Order: sequence, then C-alpha cells, then structure tokens
Amino acid sequence: MPDSLGQTWGGLAALLAGGLLGGVFFGGLWWTVRRGASSPTPARWFLGSLAVRTAIVLAGFHAVGAGQPLRLGLCLVGFLLARAIVLRVTRPTAAAIGPPCD
Repeated sequence: MPDSLGQTWGGLAALLAGGLLGGVFFGGLWWTVRRGASSPTPARWFLGSLAVRTAIVLAGFHAVGAGQPLRLGLCLVGFLLARAIVLRVTRPTAAAIGPPCD
C-alpha cells in the first residue's frame, strides 16, 4: 500500500512539474512574440528565447523523468495541458482582432 501511494504522489508531482514547464515554455513564447515583434532586433529575441526555454524544459524533463517512463509521460501530459491553458488565456478578444475584412 505505501508503495502505490508513493507512486501516486510521484505521478501527481510529475504532472504538475510538466504543467509548470509547459507554462514557462509557452508563456515565454507568448512573451517573446510580444516583445520581439516590436524590437529592432527580433532575431536575437527569438533565438535567445528559444535557447533558454528549450534548455529549461530539457533540464526539467531530465530531472522529472529520472529514467522512469511513467513519470516522463505524465510530465509530457502536464506540458501539453499547459499549452492548452496558455492558448486559452492568451487568446485575443474580438475587440482586439477588429472587424472582419470584406
């Protein structure tokens, strides 16, 4: 019994860690697009951000996975759930998009 409880908490922690990693990655991407679009050097923003976000996520997946496929899979599920959440939170409103063009 204690072993299955430990696995449950470990799985939940992996899922939450994946969500946090996904929030950092996709939230950072959203922030980079907003900053880089108005920058005189957008390539630096995009390449620098990609390198930093990827390094953080790879290190996080390596630490969470720790050679355990189940934890790695749960971390990936949390990462993808965070993507869906960031997409929904950062969706532009109808007023921001403007009227449709004919």
